[in-house]
Amino acid sequence: MNLTGNWSYPTAIKFGAGRIAELPAACAAAGIKRPLLVTDRGLAGLPITAQTLDILDAAGLGRALFADVDPNPNEKNLDAGVAAYKAGGHDGVIAFGGGSGLDLGKMVAFMAGQTRPVWDFEDIGDWWTRADADAIAPIIAVPTTAGTGSEVGRASVITNSETHVKKIIFHPKVLPSVVICDPELTVGMPKFITAGTGLDAFAHCVEAYSSPFYHPMSQGIALEGMRLVKDYLPRAYADGTDLEARAQMMSAAMMGATAFQKGLGAIHAMSHPIGAHFNTHHGTTNAVCMPAVLEFNASAIADRFEQAAAYLGIEGGFEGFKAFVQELNDSLGIPKRLSELGVTAESIPELVKGAIIDPSCGGNPIELTEENLTELFNAAL
Repeated sequence: MNLTGNWSYPTAIKFGAGRIAELPAACAAAGIKRPLLVTDRGLAGLPITAQTLDILDAAGLGRALFADVDPNPNEKNLDAGVAAYKAGGHDGVIAFGGGSGLDLGKMVAFMAGQTRPVWDFEDIGDWWTRADADAIAPIIAVPTTAGTGSEVGRASVITNSETHVKKIIFHPKVLPSVVICDPELTVGMPKFITAGTGLDAFAHCVEAYSSPFYHPMSQGIALEGMRLVKDYLPRAYADGTDLEARAQMMSAAMMGATAFQKGLGAIHAMSHPIGAHFNTHHGTTNAVCMPAVLEFNASAIADRFEQAAAYLGIEGGFEGFKAFVQELNDSLGIPKRLSELGVTAESIPELVKGAIIDPSCGGNPIELTEENLTELFNAAL
């Protein structure tokens, strides 16, 4: 099966092994002559980053790099990135990496030309219209993990370092103009990152599929995204050099992020404050929360997951699906309890406060309250 393609949904995507070589052409298409490559500290010294900078350099595009990015990026990382962008006289951003590098890279391009603070553009109502759309620099996204799907997203998650609250910053023009999805870039991912990012993609699909809103296109994408994770994440975890599995997981990641236009839910509402307070890996946190949330939402979602289970080849309907999720977590070395991630019982009231104001709450099929969120956190603890 030839897993190579050029897609225009939801943006221009160059998909296939070895296509990182097309990065200079992507810069030309986006009108970028002096790119700043933004990635995280962990990736900065790896061969795939050096190779990418070599490709840019050989094409006369320089090798400018900004990598002062935390695993849960915050406004201090953003300010430093914008300063580097301006100091270097750059005219576009290559957002390179997993969720943190992609999210921060997109925000550097977004904020470099704005005069208001980033928190003024939080995903609330029409706050995005406050931005000067013409001042947003072009963005090329190059994912190196298969999870967040931030490469096809119109938002970034930035943690407020003072309040420890994760904020979603949204603007339609934050959607990258070109995405290069090269599964060869994901081959070196360690097992725990392969598992955590893959289960992040799975959580996106599960929550989009659970959301009560009407969006049949997203519903179909979420269903097939779940199937790709079910079939290929165990393979990618077992053998990191399995290029077919790596490619299918990159597709699943983009599908999850496209599908969650339909909404997210309690998994993400819980995971965001946990990540902000305890600096946990986002996808891993989602995976730990998922069994408790499926149980909590059972009365509203059991029927539709009967259909999903049939499509996925899982016996036992909704109960079978829940059992599959726990078995998948276990097989990938995911902790069973939030306490194993360092979450404490004393922190639950503060986590509930963060969860109840998280935008993901609105997509949960059962209305979330402080009371039932407290029960959910305790159930997952």
